[in-house]
Amino acid sequence: MTCAELCYLPALELRDRYRRRELSPVEVTEAVLDRVDRLQPRLNAFVTVTRGSALEQARAAERAWRDGSAGPLAGIPLSIKDLVPTRGVRTTMGSLLHADWVPDFDAPVVERLLGAGAVLLGKTNTPEFGWKGETSNRVSGTSHNPWRHGRTPGGSSGGAAAAVAAGLGPLAQGSDGAGSIRIPSCFSGIFGIKPSFGLVPQYPASAVELLSHVGPMTRTVRDAALMLGVMAGADPRDPHSWSPPCDYLAPLQDAPEQPAEPVRVAWSPDLGTATVDPEVARLTAAAAQRFGELGYEVEEASPDLGDPWELLNVLWCVGEAGVHGDRFPAVRDRLDPGLAAIVDTAHQYSALDLAAALRARLDYYHGMREFMALYELLLTPAMPLPAFDAGLDKPDRIGETTLDAGLSWTPFTYPFNISGQPAASVPCGFTAAGLPVGLQIVGRRHADGTVLAAAAAFEAACPWAQHRPPLD
Repeated sequence: MTCAELCYLPALELRDRYRRRELSPVEVTEAVLDRVDRLQPRLNAFVTVTRGSALEQARAAERAWRDGSAGPLAGIPLSIKDLVPTRGVRTTMGSLLHADWVPDFDAPVVERLLGAGAVLLGKTNTPEFGWKGETSNRVSGTSHNPWRHGRTPGGSSGGAAAAVAAGLGPLAQGSDGAGSIRIPSCFSGIFGIKPSFGLVPQYPASAVELLSHVGPMTRTVRDAALMLGVMAGADPRDPHSWSPPCDYLAPLQDAPEQPAEPVRVAWSPDLGTATVDPEVARLTAAAAQRFGELGYEVEEASPDLGDPWELLNVLWCVGEAGVHGDRFPAVRDRLDPGLAAIVDTAHQYSALDLAAALRARLDYYHGMREFMALYELLLTPAMPLPAFDAGLDKPDRIGETTLDAGLSWTPFTYPFNISGQPAASVPCGFTAAGLPVGLQIVGRRHADGTVLAAAAAFEAACPWAQHRPPLD
């Protein structure tokens, strides 16, 4: 087995091989770290690589497999997004304000993943405080898409997506306040799921507390289910968290390729408002049609709720402004100009504007709830365009259509941060230029298992993990 083949093994296969003593966690960790060293100059996926502690954790996992005490992720290489605190490991948040911060605590999700035996490779790149859907900042620079250097891997979990796509660990933690798991998963050709709001606890709270979710980013659906089972469950540090621990993997292990009972699915090619690149439209429509061939009852339908961008913009801008408060004038020059502009926008809003946005958020939630009472799943394109140039805050057009300001370039992601529903991006093909395209699968509130089951069925019919970026 070549080094690249070893680095692209799924977490579940690594676990089986560790159990049978066919592979060593130390051997795998060394191979992945060597690959990180080789590809990091091209991708800039990592901010910090924790080689020494990773090898110590791998040796501990090897002992655990030998003595029968191995946890569910023992010896599996993992990366953590650089927004999430890690004890003793620099956490920059992509910001000059935190360039040298070394936390003295782990976030709950880190506690759980490391407690399950995972091997922490390091921290992945993110824009400052995760403010945009592209990955560049003034601390660590710009990340690149493994499928095409010079294109973005997406954001804000862009370093995580680039790492997984490039074989730099099978598991990565991402977070998503307006699409930051699904955008990079789509652009980088991997699987990523934004779980139901509160399923995975967050501490410290995100600046956009009512919009943000934490979830897994992987090359396969079953690896994500394995990881989500470790991450999920209530924690007293997050008042929004809920749910006892749940095994999301077991229902997928012997699941039939077709649903046992009819499952009604809505396919919305544009959510009623979006402009979509023709290649993306064709590939995602074909993927939605494939669900019909798999036994799902698919019909074209949209929620007819309009574009909730304005209410999200109020919540987003006010949340980012609240992080800085009265110190904003003193730190403005050290912030990304795009982020500073968001804070400036917040100062134009009143308390009544915020109250109206919160009411509108509830109205949107109820509108989606009523729509999803008719359908168990909603399919949309994950993104309306393939990856754009790295280093840009956003694209300015889709095809010949000039885009409005804000997040009009990612119209399929942020609606489900507002509603809090589980939503995943699954790879569904490539453009003629070789860039990945993703299909979004959205479920009812708290129906994360239904989303995973549908994604696994699609993966079985249209596998994608065999496709690798041209890096070797």
